[in-house]
Amino acid sequence: MLSFSSALLALAACAITVVHSAPTVTDDDILQYALTLEHLESAFYSGALEKLKASDFAAGGEQHALFEQIAGHEAAHVSLLQTVLGDKATKACNYSFPYTDVQSFKALAQVLEGVGVTAYLGAAQYITNPAYLTAAGAILTTEARHAAWLASTNSKDPWSGPYDTPLGFSQVYSLAAGFITGCPESNPKLPVTAFPALTAANSTDLKSGQSLTLTVPGDFKAGNGSVYVAFLNGLTPIFVPYTTNQSVTIPSGINATGTVYAVLTSSNATVTDENTLAGPAILMFNPQYPSGVVTGSSTGGGSGMPGTDGNGNTINSDGSTTGSGTGAASSVALSSTIVVFTVALTFLALV
Repeated sequence: MLSFSSALLALAACAITVVHSAPTVTDDDILQYALTLEHLESAFYSGALEKLKASDFAAGGEQHALFEQIAGHEAAHVSLLQTVLGDKATKACNYSFPYTDVQSFKALAQVLEGVGVTAYLGAAQYITNPAYLTAAGAILTTEARHAAWLASTNSKDPWSGPYDTPLGFSQVYSLAAGFITGCPESNPKLPVTAFPALTAANSTDLKSGQSLTLTVPGDFKAGNGSVYVAFLNGLTPIFVPYTTNQSVTIPSGINATGTVYAVLTSSNATVTDENTLAGPAILMFNPQYPSGVVTGSSTGGGSGMPGTDGNGNTINSDGSTTGSGTGAASSVALSSTIVVFTVALTFLALV
């Protein structure tokens, strides 16, 4: 796991040009932004399928063919956006993805797919061309299916509540850019800002009422006004006052069982790229599986066939369980993935 941190030291060389101003976006800007994210996802899956063998997936009870299908989806998204943009389409960058095995790959895949969902959802309000909006929606729903399935294979809840969470352009960029080590100089500029890192000392298996310590880089300056932590889960953020590097209590209004994003903001009414001060931090809330529910594995589960419980143990046809599950391994991998984002964003804040 230590190699995860060292692999991200190259973030200081990140070559995407950052515009430090409130974004004014066109449909072409949004398509370039979407293509930037799709290039990243496509490279992630294609690289993993080259590095990890089918036998590696089989050993963990995973269906290699399903990941090949997801890789094909991401490649198709890239192709569609390239076709629409033509010669001006942004090109793929160089990337560094810190996974070492199938478990850490799946954990990172879950996070990336979740970020993809928030990106398309947040950008939708700015798309003016109806055809582009329909295409973006078609991609969004597929990304959401990927995210839900991957979460279940990691023994996590396949959703975070009744509504997904939209994030702004720069909020998404601040998460995704941690994996980019360099881009072609000819790539168009993106109207985004890299926010300072927001680090959660305890970022997994969270629940309402729990104390959460959030820290920022030493050179962080919040200005003269009040600062709040905005917990983003669904359509309505929940705000609590924040004092630099102090603990906050996760508000009772958050009933999530999956991914929640936290940002520091100067407003306690709305969250925008313009009033975001740091973050996002990715927080994983406790899965709430009922006892015996079938989750997790990409194999089994048919009539008369064994599935797996929330810990990855085999559920036999008579309801009994056998085997040592991989749920704990998935949780460790996902926790390590959150740490990777923390390290990545810390370096990104220095760029």
